[in-house]
Amino acid sequence: MDLQNTKGYQAVLPYLLSEHKTPFDYQLQTWTAIHQHKSGIVNAPTGYGKTYAVFIGALIQFLNTNTKKENKNFGLQLLWITPLRALAKDIARAMQEVIDALALNWQVAIRNGDTTINERQRQRKQLPEVLIITPESLQLVLAQKDYEQLLQTVKIIAVDEWHELIGSKRGVQAELAISRIVGLKKELKSKISIWGISATIENLAEAAQVLLQPINKKPLIVKAKTNKKIDVESIIPDEIEKYPWAGHLGIKLIDKLIPIIDNSTTTLIFINTRGMSEVWYQSLLTAAPHLAGAMALHHGSIEQELRIWVEEALHTVKLKAVVCTASLDLGVDFRPVETVVQVGSPKSIARFLQRAGRSGHQPNATPKIYFLPTHSLELCEAAALKLAITQQIIESKPPMLLCYDVLIQYLTTLAVGKGFEPNKIFDEIKNTFCFSEITLDEYNELLFYLVKGGKALVEYDEYKKIIIDEKGIYKIANRKLAMLHRINIGTIVSEATMKVKLQNGGYIGSIEEYFISRLNPGDVFTFAGRNVALSSVKDMTAYVKLSNTKKAIVPSWMGGRMSLTANLGSLLRHTINTYKTSSEIEMQMLQHLFKLQAQVSSVPDDNELLIEHIETKDGFHLFVYPFEGRLVHEAMAAILAYRISKIIPITFSIAMNDYGFELLSDKPIPVDDSNVYE
Repeated sequence: MDLQNTKGYQAVLPYLLSEHKTPFDYQLQTWTAIHQHKSGIVNAPTGYGKTYAVFIGALIQFLNTNTKKENKNFGLQLLWITPLRALAKDIARAMQEVIDALALNWQVAIRNGDTTINERQRQRKQLPEVLIITPESLQLVLAQKDYEQLLQTVKIIAVDEWHELIGSKRGVQAELAISRIVGLKKELKSKISIWGISATIENLAEAAQVLLQPINKKPLIVKAKTNKKIDVESIIPDEIEKYPWAGHLGIKLIDKLIPIIDNSTTTLIFINTRGMSEVWYQSLLTAAPHLAGAMALHHGSIEQELRIWVEEALHTVKLKAVVCTASLDLGVDFRPVETVVQVGSPKSIARFLQRAGRSGHQPNATPKIYFLPTHSLELCEAAALKLAITQQIIESKPPMLLCYDVLIQYLTTLAVGKGFEPNKIFDEIKNTFCFSEITLDEYNELLFYLVKGGKALVEYDEYKKIIIDEKGIYKIANRKLAMLHRINIGTIVSEATMKVKLQNGGYIGSIEEYFISRLNPGDVFTFAGRNVALSSVKDMTAYVKLSNTKKAIVPSWMGGRMSLTANLGSLLRHTINTYKTSSEIEMQMLQHLFKLQAQVSSVPDDNELLIEHIETKDGFHLFVYPFEGRLVHEAMAAILAYRISKIIPITFSIAMNDYGFELLSDKPIPVDDSNVYE
């Protein structure tokens, strides 16, 4: 039957007409595919209604066989997997608006780390029709003994921002959970559809294949046809010769940023790290006192209530500006946001596009993003990003393979819940992309590790976690082990954290233990936009009080290192090579610096590697510039140091950034034309 003649579409049509919403062709195509029980991936720019493409399709499919007036709980119909907590709240709001407009007896609920204990208890008894959940919380659902009963009614699994999950262990978590739900539906002989939602990814076909592997169907790729442009403008220093050549603050340009904020309805200012976001927030308040009360700070370590308040204030246009990190990167539909500012290199083309899409978050609006360099050479990256947008170049996200640590955690999760039959689960995990090549011997080795502790730990009882009952079911009977596993589910490796609490107030967030351990009582540090003095530490809680001291320590988090991607690095080399002929304002402003570089050394071509020697009072320096990103340079520096040490006994100090690396020694470094190609 044609989609527009179905009962479901006719029920949704009055809502579309009342909101003056004409569906895009790709949305109609998605709704038709969902109506036909197909599976696939939806690809459209930020702000083009990808959420509605899948969600309204699920409503149409449901209303084709049910009536919206039935006053009962239908069980879970749509499982919506999302990578970010901030994203979940906004999606739920958008969905609830449609449900209310249709007078449909559906409930939408959220399950993530911020969900209250009472809400979790309600969900354990009865799931809503729509559950928005993170990969970690979905694993917790699978750790319930009655998860099969709760999940058996699901008709559609939607994975939002799939480009953010694929290529990570969180994505593998999602693959395994989907394989279990698909296996459950096969046992019940009922259909299920899987849909991915993605905006910025190059290997779209592969991403769709990874997601749909458990149902063994050829994915349908639905792409929006659009020429949505992005307006990129760099904030240029008045005198480029005096602007720092290195650094990561950019505070010298703060006076140029304030008029941009004043002239915009709402501005998001993206900072790469939480520590620097604290610095920028305080610096902006100092430079522009009139923003006090109209500006807020948002990052992942701030307490939940404060983050939610900021998100709500953005929706209601109560805030003029928000200084934020990746905590507001994805999908959050803040329509009042007029302008976005990226401070420093985004390190990734996809990340830059994602952040640019926070402004102009509507189909016909043009996103506007300002690039504020933290040092002179970052203007080259701005020119490279413009080139990437023009040529539509974006990073691929290669999927992960054979992540045994995630599989061990998954098997333990199933053992904590109802338990599992090893042969059935083996067939299911073989149907995932990540574990399609796993052998039975490898699988049995993992089971041996879980039951006996493996060959190395077989003599230690504490490592024998799983027991096998008389029916051959693998279970965890020890309640303490089960509880310990539940509270440690996840693949994001982080340092031990402590809560931060005001002495005469509530919690304001969490901070890493190693940072607090370096402080003495009375030391003042910046946190959650305020200067606080450490009073005492008790039971993994740091008690603080507000301080008027102007000088404060900036906290640091171990997860703050980001590396330049290969695509952006390649475009950066090309941009530098064309400095003489480039018409971009950024490259024209850097002419003096490049001419100086060419005069004293050389500006490398695309296919050249620049190596420089210099001797100072500190010793002998060897500089190498591959432009491949910090992480690659860390490995390259270690390999080069090792190879040089094979020539002569020598000791090095190593330093690196996204552009290159340095070897420093107290003796001459034997790298020259005679051996540099070896």
